[in-house]
Amino acid sequence: MRTTQEILRCAKAASRSLSTLTTAQKNAALTAMADSLVAHTDDILAANREDVAAAEGSISPVMMDRLTLTAARIEGMAQGIREVAALPDPVGRELSSTVHGKGMIIRKVAVPIGVVAIIYESRPNVTSDAAALTLKSGNVCVLRGGKEAYRSAAAIVAALREGLAQVGISPDMVGLIEDTTRASANELMRAEGLVDLLIPRGGAGLIRACVENATVPCIQTGTGICHVYVDKAADLAMAVDILDNAKMSRPSVCNAAEICLVHKDIAADFLPMLKARLCDPAREHSAELRLDAAAAAIIDGTPANEADFDTEFLDYILAVRVVADVEEAIAHIAAHSTMHSEAIITADAATAARFTAAVDSAAVYVNVSTRFTDGGEFGLGCEMGISTQKMHARGPMGLEELTTYKYVITGDGQTR
Repeated sequence: MRTTQEILRCAKAASRSLSTLTTAQKNAALTAMADSLVAHTDDILAANREDVAAAEGSISPVMMDRLTLTAARIEGMAQGIREVAALPDPVGRELSSTVHGKGMIIRKVAVPIGVVAIIYESRPNVTSDAAALTLKSGNVCVLRGGKEAYRSAAAIVAALREGLAQVGISPDMVGLIEDTTRASANELMRAEGLVDLLIPRGGAGLIRACVENATVPCIQTGTGICHVYVDKAADLAMAVDILDNAKMSRPSVCNAAEICLVHKDIAADFLPMLKARLCDPAREHSAELRLDAAAAAIIDGTPANEADFDTEFLDYILAVRVVADVEEAIAHIAAHSTMHSEAIITADAATAARFTAAVDSAAVYVNVSTRFTDGGEFGLGCEMGISTQKMHARGPMGLEELTTYKYVITGDGQTR
């Protein structure tokens, strides 16, 4: 087994050559990686079956869905790589240009960050998404997946590295940490001089650990306590459809709605509609509604406690609160949101404008499901994660968010 330090040193050495690859070379590498991924479908599925079998009984059904791969999902991962290849190359893009008073030209140019380390949990598709985005943006990635998905990640990385080798590019452009203990995560957090950027993708505990312990630059991503506010001017049928999608389509992802806020004037009409749809026993999965006192006076459900409004359930659970107006909804979101994605359902343009101006999250929707907060949906190809901070990158992180810049100054002998 290679040590974490050995993998990081190989990544650092590889980064020096990757930053100078042409767009054509990077696109050829990405195409080869996608083809190799599909060619190794049987190997990847065999490894994934071992991970799934080992996880039986220890993780929830929705988390098991995140872990499980199919041939169609692997083809989707490969298609994501091909879509990244088709995107414009962000490296070398001129961000600005000025002429100094003494005549030299000062250009601000996009460049790769370097070695990007990603710590993530039980989503094997993150492996290929991260590899594609980092390579196209001129970076080297070092991946540290969760132990429950290690066999799957190792099989995926082996296929990607084979694709790189086929086009004459160092396989060390994509590295996988082999130590799945907490020690390796701690090493990445403190790998100054070897890791240029750390991106944690996972639950609140992982992100908190990275933010509190990392001595390398770190971007907070992932945790999504997402709200949908149903205003008194909402189309109630539309609101039910949006909440059905936002909560029930895939509750294990960070852009799923966790909290529904309902204006008091329409609560008596809307809440029975919501319960009838989300809690229908004929559905494959029926939701549990955790209700504040005002909501519980209208429909049956589980009594909510205050912790329910600060919880990313990642399950078929929705906390519901009745509010007096849009101002109370905004105040609730400010107190409980993780600044990921929030939505308002309303036909009142002034209320929508107030909500979008006052809610300080990475993505704010009007009459749209929160489930659209996604790199692919935003035209970025796949994504590195959803940044919930404000520095450098915010919202879905694509190629541009994986570059920094430098100044290139050209003159003809100027001195100061």
